[in-house]
Amino acid sequence: MSEKSKPYALITGASKGIGKAIAYELAKQGYSLLLVARSDEELKALSDNVQVKYGINTSVLSIDLSTNGAAQKVTDWIQTNNYPVGILVNNAGYGVWGDFSQSSLTDQLGMMQLNMNVVVELSHLLVPILSKEKQAYILNIASTAAYQAVPMLAVYSATKAFVLSFTRALRFELAQTSISVTCFSPGPVDTGFASRAGLDAFSKMAEKFNMQPDEVAKIAVKAIFSKKSEVIPGFTNIISVYANRILPKAFIEKMAAGIYKI
Repeated sequence: MSEKSKPYALITGASKGIGKAIAYELAKQGYSLLLVARSDEELKALSDNVQVKYGINTSVLSIDLSTNGAAQKVTDWIQTNNYPVGILVNNAGYGVWGDFSQSSLTDQLGMMQLNMNVVVELSHLLVPILSKEKQAYILNIASTAAYQAVPMLAVYSATKAFVLSFTRALRFELAQTSISVTCFSPGPVDTGFASRAGLDAFSKMAEKFNMQPDEVAKIAVKAIFSKKSEVIPGFTNIISVYANRILPKAFIEKMAAGIYKI
């Protein structure tokens, strides 16, 4: 496949963090981009930058994916413009930190909508479009939090456990098709996630463990094209997930609570 014939990659949450870094990594490999996020200004800046730097086509859609019907609007936008999408990166998401019973229910439900429902909706709506390509890919961004219950991030960790389980099953169902499905589960990444979740104090403590978005994006894109089923970037993160499998759950949850209850 020549550079010019490569299909588009649709990236949600593309304006910053991991999504932005994946956009650069795919643009570097000659993929045209469909960039989706809330911030119109940041999306346009990213779009202009990658076009100039890599000479690829880009289009942006500024939309709040957590609103009802947003996934259908994204799909309508793709179909109206006849964009040939060959890669779907379900990256958009956020966390809410705090005692569940004291946290805003609206915030928790909004997080569930974005972290889970949008992943399901976009995957379902785009499978027919992706199927038109000789080879297509879905990358769902989960988290190392998917592998354990995390007190003070109770709903967030549950949403990522959902993404992990959903991705595993979807990969199996699509195994005989042209679509490869990968789950990518990073640990702490220097993206501003902790600040948005209300974890400013934790973000300072976590700096020494943070991976950089561009480093994570390289691993993620390699995982896509290697057709990996499940990838956890970073040796420390791999060890922590392995520990979750062999140590008692009560011990792991108590330890997590000690870290996040700050």
